[in-house]
Amino acid sequence: MPISPLQAADIVLSLGKRSPLGKFGGGLAGISLTELSAHTARAAVTAAGLTLPQVDHFVFATTIPTDRDSLFAHRAICVATGFPMETSALGVIRACGSGLQAIVSAAHQVLDGSSHIALAGGAEIFSRVPHVLTTARWGQKRGTQQLEDMLDWAYRCPTTALYMGETAEYLAAQHGYTRAAMDDWAVMSQARAVAAEESGFLDQQIAPVMVGSQQIERDESIRRGITHATLTALKPSFSADGTVTAGNASPVSDGAGFMVVAERSALHAAGGVAHAKLLGWATIGVEPRLMGHGPVPAIEKLLQRHGLTVGDIDYWEINEAFAAVTLHVEQQLGVSRQRTNLYGGAISIGHPPGVTGIRMTHTAIQHLRSIGGGRAVMAMCLGSGQGMAVLIESTTE
Repeated sequence: MPISPLQAADIVLSLGKRSPLGKFGGGLAGISLTELSAHTARAAVTAAGLTLPQVDHFVFATTIPTDRDSLFAHRAICVATGFPMETSALGVIRACGSGLQAIVSAAHQVLDGSSHIALAGGAEIFSRVPHVLTTARWGQKRGTQQLEDMLDWAYRCPTTALYMGETAEYLAAQHGYTRAAMDDWAVMSQARAVAAEESGFLDQQIAPVMVGSQQIERDESIRRGITHATLTALKPSFSADGTVTAGNASPVSDGAGFMVVAERSALHAAGGVAHAKLLGWATIGVEPRLMGHGPVPAIEKLLQRHGLTVGDIDYWEINEAFAAVTLHVEQQLGVSRQRTNLYGGAISIGHPPGVTGIRMTHTAIQHLRSIGGGRAVMAMCLGSGQGMAVLIESTTE
């Protein structure tokens, strides 16, 4: 099998930082996307053992503009962070995989020689997403003009007009995933997140942030004492006889996160430390109505490309957009939950699309280092019908 340019290259990742993930309308609602991102980006560069002038490219992911400068967020945040003016900036978006795409796009920059040391990341403050008046520009002769919620645009598939949660219902119905099984996963996710918080594991990722006079240090959606009884009491979110609830789905979340993507020799020369090698990635389209199926063919494509099997992977981060999605990967591929999302996931910690891939990659690297090395895969479904998977390997540095 011929060696791909990526396999021949030596692209590495250095652990950075993320903000605490805020709940909808929570502690991060009062800070702008630019301010939160710049604060977190600076913390990530420092955590990597670098200074701002040593980073030559800034790659930023976000899915919805929230503030006046958000349409130019990649450049606005680059400048606000304090990078030199000649540092170039790139904005990317791939729905729920946007954080992972930031890593991949930064790697592309390194592969083609446009960059040697890049900072990749993303942010969302869904609490600040505006309502819009789409009929005002050229006037409306008669009738009431109605504000539309851009957040509703984000959570509704443009192809099927289904809410993303409704696509999870379709997946569950097609494959027989029960409400009880989904709730089991959600209880496990919350318990694991609580344990990861109490052990200090999550604190290693987080750069606390001041919002007004309040310092926010911990993820706001983690819930202690969640039991099956707690979740059973919740009503289905999308149909009276449905299986998806607010308890077994990811919450609407705010946050920011960044990590360094670099050519190894350049990182070493700058005084930084590599914590993992980026081995590859795969993306694929799937039927939008069955969006949650996306991680399965993406993982299959990735493993086949590298001549690996499920058994060759030491750790998995599968995004818990909905518990049905993680159950689907478990059932279809035989991925063990004893090697998956051991520190909680999107159901418990939160899911800002621009950040989630960064958080998952941080977590996977931390875990691999704790067990002495190995390979990890981060995978997720993407709104409107895609899947994405990324493969890394821990370094010995």
